[in-house]
Amino acid sequence: MKKNNPIVDVRNMSVRFGDFYAVRDIYFSVFRGEIFGFLGANGAGKTTTIRVLCGLLPASLGTVIIDGAKFIPGREDVIKQKVGYMSQRFTLYDGLSVAENFDFAAALRGLDTATYIKQRTKLLDFIGFDRTLSVVVKNLPGGIKQEIALCVALLHNPAIIFLDEPTAGVAPVARQRFWKIIRDLAAQGKTIFVTTHYMDEAENCHRIALMRAGEIIATGSPAELKQRTFGANLYKLTPRHNNVRSVDMDVFDMFEPYGAHYHVRFRDGVNVARQIKKLSRDFVVVQIPPSLEDVFIRLVEGQNR
Repeated sequence: MKKNNPIVDVRNMSVRFGDFYAVRDIYFSVFRGEIFGFLGANGAGKTTTIRVLCGLLPASLGTVIIDGAKFIPGREDVIKQKVGYMSQRFTLYDGLSVAENFDFAAALRGLDTATYIKQRTKLLDFIGFDRTLSVVVKNLPGGIKQEIALCVALLHNPAIIFLDEPTAGVAPVARQRFWKIIRDLAAQGKTIFVTTHYMDEAENCHRIALMRAGEIIATGSPAELKQRTFGANLYKLTPRHNNVRSVDMDVFDMFEPYGAHYHVRFRDGVNVARQIKKLSRDFVVVQIPPSLEDVFIRLVEGQNR
């Protein structure tokens, strides 16, 4: 992926409601053809940020540029034409057919008939849709519904597509297929801005921004975030028996349960070899590679918040 001028450029953006800052002084860039993950706990400010980037909400402070267009109050339609949006809530009309949902979206976007039919055919071929367009949406499996919703969001051929929890509640096999479609779109040059609570999905992102309490606290590729957060300092502890002696928690700056195990990180300056020897009386201690879930727990939900 070639990094030239960013297609999304956010500079010192804040969103304030009275005295409350939903988003505070964030800045980041996203590049054409990039899958950019936006991760954080509920209430972190992710959806508020996306609403600004889609032209739905003005920023209180800062600058937002989408595909060369600056967000200017009163001229939000310039940005809205450049973006597609698919929310975590099902965005189609359940009681309408697939064709009627497409027709409605085309009318809202003001697409001429020839352009609309050509784009609809292209998108349905792209996802391999092999059913009749007269099928009512409520009769489709959840995964196919989400694929149709994605096609509707892409109908006006936006440069960037915002996906807000697009696979929430979808079966694992359907999630895998949906992410293949996302990767294929990015390979064609579409920019994908996605939020998800599934850390295995986030591994598909080229870069990720982690958000906490309205602020961006880390940005980088999945590999970079893992390396910066843990390096080689992540271990799995598995109890050898039920009568585990008390553990000196002062030597850890992360100690999180993972099922029957614990994932731990030793504090900087601790003699790790000595501590592992002590712990080995009660635990099987294994050094492990970090996952994005480990990164998320440590930076977003951990004790160092």
